[in-house]
Amino acid sequence: MEEPNFTYISQLSGGDKVFEEKIFKVLKMEFPGERETYLNNIINNNFDLAAHNVHKIKHKISLLGLVQSYELASEHEINLGEGNAGLHDNFNEVLNILTHFFDKI
Repeated sequence: MEEPNFTYISQLSGGDKVFEEKIFKVLKMEFPGERETYLNNIINNNFDLAAHNVHKIKHKISLLGLVQSYELASEHEINLGEGNAGLHDNFNEVLNILTHFFDKI
């Protein structure tokens, strides 16, 4: 499975380390709550709300250079909007990877 990286954020920042730190700080601060909200919505079969949560999380996925995971998140978001949570386990693996990544930075 692919690993999060800083390549895209570094390109966006143009080498501005202060900007990069701010982005990392925001990502790290917001992600745990978004993950928890998503999981609660899945447990409670609130698939429309879970789709909204995935939409927010997938932008973090994109910023961290996870191309395949972004595609998975996009498909999962659409499926949730149709009442289908079949990709949850795969998406949850991505969430676990992000959790471990944010724990390290």
